[in-house]
Amino acid sequence: MSREEVFERLNEVFRDVFDDETITVNDATTADDIDGWDSLEHINLMAAVESEFGIKFSMGQIVTMKNVGEMADIILEKL
Repeated sequence: MSREEVFERLNEVFRDVFDDETITVNDATTADDIDGWDSLEHINLMAAVESEFGIKFSMGQIVTMKNVGEMADIILEKL
C-alpha cells in the first residue's frame, strides 16, 4: 500500500469519526487543526484507524504521535 493510499483511507476515517466531510488530513495535521479532536475523540479515532487498517497501535505509539504524518508512518510499518 502506498503512502497516498494510506492518506486516502485516513481521510475517510477522520471524516467518519469527526462527522465532517470537508476534512482532508496531511503529514502536518494535528489535533489543533480539527475541531472536536480532544482526548476522548482521540481514543475513538485510534480505534477507527486500527479497525480500518487491521492493525494495533501500542500505547507508546499512540502517546508519541505528533501528527498524522507520524500516524501514516506507523501504519505503513505495520502493513
